[in-house]
Amino acid sequence: MIPHQYVSRADGGVLTETLFGDRIVNFLYSSARESAPAVFRALTGKRMSKLLSLANFDLPLTTTLLGNKRFLERTGVDLGECVDPPESFTTPRKIFERKIRYWECRPEPEDPRAVVSPADSRVVIGSFHLDSGLFAKGKFFDFEELLGADKRRWLEAFDGGDFAVFRLTPDKYHYNHTPVAGRVVDAYELDGGYHSCNPGAVVEVVTPYSKNKRFVTVIDTDVEGGTGVGLVAMIEIVALMIGEIVQCYSDERYDDPRPAEPGMFVRRGVAKSLYRPGSSTDVVLFEPGRVRFAPDLQRNLSFKNACSRFSEAFGQPLVETDVAVRSLIATGRPQELS
Repeated sequence: MIPHQYVSRADGGVLTETLFGDRIVNFLYSSARESAPAVFRALTGKRMSKLLSLANFDLPLTTTLLGNKRFLERTGVDLGECVDPPESFTTPRKIFERKIRYWECRPEPEDPRAVVSPADSRVVIGSFHLDSGLFAKGKFFDFEELLGADKRRWLEAFDGGDFAVFRLTPDKYHYNHTPVAGRVVDAYELDGGYHSCNPGAVVEVVTPYSKNKRFVTVIDTDVEGGTGVGLVAMIEIVALMIGEIVQCYSDERYDDPRPAEPGMFVRRGVAKSLYRPGSSTDVVLFEPGRVRFAPDLQRNLSFKNACSRFSEAFGQPLVETDVAVRSLIATGRPQELS
């Protein structure tokens, strides 16, 4: 399997990702999937995912199966930006579910029409529109399956629009934040499996993101105080060893957490949910012609010096950019041009 590289937004350099458990994932999604489908289904099911999570994240740091002290050293998790003191992180779960002083260390754009990243993650952008240079339909998910085949209103709203896929790696801060401001018009859960978000697994399983358990929140931003980019769908997707997405929207920092429900106005860039724990994926959908992606994300998508497993498998340039939560992803187009 080829290495997987991405572009650092901070300095434009190309970095090679350390893929944790890569050999195991590659075996599971190639050999085991083909030769022992029943075993494969069991390993990517809810029960096994919870057992793996317990074994790897809830034991003390000194005795965990995967040697998490070495993991901390390899990933460079910055405990200094956390709300809680370093000595409080006694298990891997506490590290994965850490709260950070995002209001200090993750600044957001001043432009009220800016769309921001929902997570510390690696992002790839795309479009469902054939005429778009970002066309990537069917690469990461099946559009109807992702939103739910019975959700005709949202399928019609986002048909031909744009999307961004945010992949959280195990070292990342695992709170998701709202990418836009607006009023919640729908929120629902769709059942599914617990496939890995490792790039090797993604290219082996057809449209995996729409096959996993996921939570969909649709936000109308064309309201007073909203971002003004039309309807936006935020889809939070579970993965291997992620058994739960905790809905914990907070207007201020992490205070007074509650689910973001229909009728509620949500601010941009604040904590919305938490993955427990591991790595997972957010997908954000936009209506046609309502946003313009940041130039560097468009440029990096086809970065020629980066070796991407997505580019190799899907036959088109698809290079991720490492982005910070609350950083600029896109800006709204004037509505008369949409």
